[in-house]
Parts: sequence; C-alpha cells; structure tokens
Amino acid sequence: MSAGWFEPLSTPAAATDQSSNVTLVEGSSFSLSTGVGNIVPGGTFGLYVRDLRVLSQWILEVDGERLEPLSHIQSDLFQASFVTMVKPSTGATESTLVLVREREVGDGMRERITLRSFNPEATAVALELHVGVDFAGLFEVKLGRALTRHHHLQASCDATSLQFRADRSEQATTVNVVVDDDPGPAAATRRLSPGRILWNVVIPARGEWSTTLSVEPVIRGVRLAPAVHDESSTESLAASRARMWRESSPDLETPDDDLERTLRTSVADLGSLRIFDVDHPTRAIPAAGAPWFMALFGRDSLLTSWMALPLDPSLALGTVQALAEAQGEAVNPLTDEQPGRILHERRYGTSVTDVHGDGEHLYYGTADATPLFVMLVGEMLRWGIPERKLADVLPAVDRALDWVATYGDADGDGFVEYRRGTDHGLRNQGWKDSFDGINFAGGRLAEPPIALCEVQAYVYGAYLARAHIAREQGDDATRERYSDLAGALKRRFNDTYWLPERGWYAVALDGDKAPVDSLASNMGHCLWTGIVDEDKAASVVGHLMSPEMFTGWGVRTLATTMGAYNPLGYHNGSVWPHDNAIIAAGMARYGFVEEAQAVAIGILDAAASFGGRLPELFCGFDRTEYAAPVPFPTSCSPQAWAAASPLMLMRSLFRLEPSVSKGQVRVAPILPARYLPMSLRNIIIGGSRVTLSTDGSTVALDGLPEGVRATEVPRAPLSSLHEH
Repeated sequence: MSAGWFEPLSTPAAATDQSSNVTLVEGSSFSLSTGVGNIVPGGTFGLYVRDLRVLSQWILEVDGERLEPLSHIQSDLFQASFVTMVKPSTGATESTLVLVREREVGDGMRERITLRSFNPEATAVALELHVGVDFAGLFEVKLGRALTRHHHLQASCDATSLQFRADRSEQATTVNVVVDDDPGPAAATRRLSPGRILWNVVIPARGEWSTTLSVEPVIRGVRLAPAVHDESSTESLAASRARMWRESSPDLETPDDDLERTLRTSVADLGSLRIFDVDHPTRAIPAAGAPWFMALFGRDSLLTSWMALPLDPSLALGTVQALAEAQGEAVNPLTDEQPGRILHERRYGTSVTDVHGDGEHLYYGTADATPLFVMLVGEMLRWGIPERKLADVLPAVDRALDWVATYGDADGDGFVEYRRGTDHGLRNQGWKDSFDGINFAGGRLAEPPIALCEVQAYVYGAYLARAHIAREQGDDATRERYSDLAGALKRRFNDTYWLPERGWYAVALDGDKAPVDSLASNMGHCLWTGIVDEDKAASVVGHLMSPEMFTGWGVRTLATTMGAYNPLGYHNGSVWPHDNAIIAAGMARYGFVEEAQAVAIGILDAAASFGGRLPELFCGFDRTEYAAPVPFPTSCSPQAWAAASPLMLMRSLFRLEPSVSKGQVRVAPILPARYLPMSLRNIIIGGSRVTLSTDGSTVALDGLPEGVRATEVPRAPLSSLHEH
C-alpha cells in the first residue's frame, strides 16, 4: 500500500479484542465495529464516509446489559449479520432472546434490528441505542487527535430521528439517524433524546419485533443516504452494484480449486473496492485498500486498473479521467503539486492539505504516477478502448510528459528524481515510500534527490506509449520524437544504473548521483517495461530468483544479504504480491518461462494459504522455514493491487498481448501443468467478451471483435510484444 499524506503511523489501541472486530467496506464508506456490532468510543471504531467519521458511538443494550456474541456472518464486504444473545433474566438459566443486527454500509449505513423470543410467554424488554458523532477526519483518528471541541457539535432530535450538526464551514456537515419501527403484533413505545433512542417492547410468546435505522450523512451540502437502487426495488445500491459486478465478471475453469477460489475472491474484492464519484456517479475508480485507504491513489489506482483491464476496462477509464481532472496546475511545496504532475492521493475530511477550502485534499508527492498515467492510456488503446473515449485525457498525457521533462528531471541529467517540498511530505515517493525504503547495500539510507530505477523504466514505457498514441493518430513526427527519446533513455539507463561488478541494477541514484547498490526487487519492474538490455536480463532474473531474494512464496523486496534486510520490514524484506505480479510479467516478457512460472505459483500458493485473498504484503520468511506464509501484522486486506495481482499473473501465464488496432491478439500460454486444461471466459478485449482456452498444446480465443484475430507466437522471448 502506498503511504498516505503522513508517514505510516500506528493507530490508537481499540477498546476491545481486535480479533473479533468487523470491517465493512463499500466505496468510500466503511465501518469498524466490535464482533457484536457496537462502535465503541475511544479508538478507531466508527462509520466513515468520504474520510469523515460520521458515527463514533453506536452501542446497543438490552435491559441495561451489553449483548453476548454468538456469531457474525459477513455475506459480502459491505454487509454483515451480527447474531447475539440477550443475557438470561434474573433466576433463569438459559437465554430465550436472540438479537440480530443486519448491517449494510454504503454512503451511510442501514441497520435492521430484530428481537426474537423463544419464551412461551410474552417478554418485556428495554432496548437502548447510544449514538455519538464527533465528525473527526480520518487522519485525526489515526493520529489520535479526534477532538470534538473543535467541531462546534450540536445534537437534537424529533419524534423519528436524531440529528447531529457541525458548523465547520459555510455548509454544515450533518448526520441524521432515522428510525422506522415495523408494525406488528409486538407492543412497543419509543422515546428519543439527543444521542439516545429507547424502546420499551413487549414481544408476544415466541414472536419477534424489528426496527430499521438509517444513518444519513449530509457532507458539504450533498446528501449521502444509503438509498435503494430504484423505487421499484428493495435492493440497495451497494447490493445492486455487487450483483451486476459478479454477473459480468470473468469465470475460470481449471482443475486447481484453490486457483478458482483465488480468482473469485480477487474479482469480488475489486468490485467492493470501487469508489464512485459524487459528481460522476457512474464512474468507478479502484480505491487503494480497506479500510484506511478507500480513496483515489495515483500509483495504486493506475496499477490496479492496468492489471484489471481484462476484467473491466472502465476502471482504467474512470481512473485516468479522475486523475486528469486533478492534474497539477501550480507549484505548491506544501502539497508537492507541480504543473502536469499526477496526484498521489485525494482525500476528504480534515487535513492540512485542504488548500482549496472545499474539503478536498490533494497531495502530489509521487514520482511514478505521472509516467504510469501515460503508460496506462497507451495500454488502454492497445486493448481496444476507442480513442474518442480518451480524447479528453490526451492533453493531460502531454502535460504529464512536460512534467517529466521539466519538474521530474529538474537537474537536466535525463533521469526523473524526487525531493519532497516540505518536511510534511513523503520522504520517498516511489512505491516503496516508507522513510527507510531506499537504502544502500550496507543499510545506509539514500539521501534525496533520488532517481529510482523503476521510475526511469516507467518513463521509458511512457515514451513508448506516447509513440503508440501518435501512431494511432497518424502523427509521425510525434511518434518519431518519443521513439527516439525512449531509445536514448534506454541506452543512458543501462550505462548508468548497471553495476557490472554486482550483476544487477542500482535501485536508484542518490543526491550525489551515486548508485544505490542494494539488491532489491525494483529492477523486476524494469523487466516489465522492457528497458533492460537483452544481455543483462539473465543476470537480473538470476538474482531475483536467488535464495537471497526468492522465498518460495515470492520475491522479497530486499535480499537477505543486505544491511537493511528484515523479513518483518515493510519494504525491506517482505513479499508484496503486486510487486511479484509485475516481476513475473517482466520475466515472461524476456522469455524466462520457468522463472515466471515459479513466481506465479509461489504467489498463488500463498493466496491459497490466505483463504484465497492475497494481503497487501506478507513476511519474507523462506518457504522451507514455515509451512505457510507468515502474515504481516498491519497488512491491508482486501487491498486493490494485491487483489488484482492474480489477474496479472493469469495474463502473464497466458502471455496475452492485445493490439486491437492492428487487428491481432497475441497469445502464447506458459501455464504450469497443474492448472491445465484452463478456460477463462468473459474477459473483455476491444469491447467484446472473449473466452480464452488452452490444454497446454493448443489455444483458442473465441468471441474476438470483428476484424481481430488471434496469433499464437512461438515459445520464445516476447520482448517485442510491448514495442510500439
């Protein structure tokens, strides 16, 4: 996961056992609660909408007693049922009351509470809900600074709802908790006071009683109620989106049940990690990960969209549209904004980066999102997304390349480097963006400005992408210009970054232009874009697959022989699935079939050990040490580019490379025998839904667009596939 605006920090301790906590996520909304569904004040629990905590307390009691947990059933990432037991009445040995809370999150929250009695006689109970709101920003909560005294909080009520209001700007933020008791045989009275709802209920013998509560935020004048999909349906918008996503998603057939489960889980997680812009409700964008990173992140959203192109190209379209609209316009050291730069992170709520005064916070401290933006636009054209759909973002592509040439390469040495504008920004601005993520072989930290090897690789890919766009437009002058720039950068990169005495590429150049000589996974990204010279590829792959780097579950971020190595380190010895998916793609590109297979098998086996859901990262212990990968304690799960990694691994093992404008799709499967025969249905190429099948000796692509044919290339290096 990319770090947020602040460096990664520990969160306040929760008020209850973390092992029983439940997280629900839908779009930019999520809730954190205990195992019985309570939101307990004093920690990170809450309901968050658009980076604002709109519930800080939601505690249900029966007859003054807390509920006893029986089970919680999470049917989807955005909904769960909490099955609880009411304590036995005085003198009784067994409880006869079960309370069920059916909760759904999505632009607010809806919760249905049902009391079921198994008593042969009528039962009288007092049900009480305590509600609290602090309107704390997400970062305030993570930093332990959620102080309500700053928010001018007002609480009130009427006969059917509680109201909370905070006058923090010209448009007040409010939350309404609306009560709707079901009519029925149970006799019930209801009394509301600010922050409290009390029901006195008499439940008939072996009967039940229910009520429904809706939490409806209004943020900066926009009502974000958990609305149903349409007036004729009781299906919520979140449920409708999830259903339509499942119905349109790819379907995998393989003898390997674990792989099938992993792909199903990945697809479902990607669907739940989509966020929808209030101003563009049909535009879906992959958020970085749950629960703390449910926001647009430049690098994360771009790479996730790239990996998910066979699943849903509209994610890539939504991502580049949103990033183009937020592209940098001015120089601002506080936010690291520069003209043409693609943002790192967009947030709402409370933050020091609210530079526009409208509740939106943009931070631009990333060196790689800008070239990745250009790369993705070029790749989308190759997958057959019509140029007319991309017309509005093409000017942003050229502004991004202008940033590369001016602000990215500020010293004119031909390489893109980064330095944060103030001490508030991120020290490191590549994907390894923890403070100690870039270090020398001996462990010393690299000092800025830092020019990462993979950033140069992405710039190379961006030049090739722009040349491809120009070819599609019939612009020969621009095509030649960027083809020449790509060739010159490749020569300069291999002359400068290659360490012949080591046999690998420097991970970066530091502020003194000294090569940062640690053996790290970053150079695998250089294989992916093709900037590596053919005569150096074997050495790069050999080091990535050495015992010092390859754990059996995947490639470590840093070799065991390096001074900063730590299998528990966030970026210094752990294993990241998305990193490995990119590395495997690079190996397949250069024709290293067995090595690409080994990386893919390791990551997919790890996914099986995690129940089909790949986490953000896991510890870098060797597979010979433990029978299963060791979880990283604060790993984000589900997380977008981890969820998308199996899709990219499948693409690499099929060696699937569309070039729709040329009327061809190249494919040369290198699938391990354990996965064969395999059929992947309902992938999208050129707007058509395609089935890709292979038994290991033959391959078929059915359903291709008219005028597009499949071309099976020999099992040889495929580095030419990405050349434009």
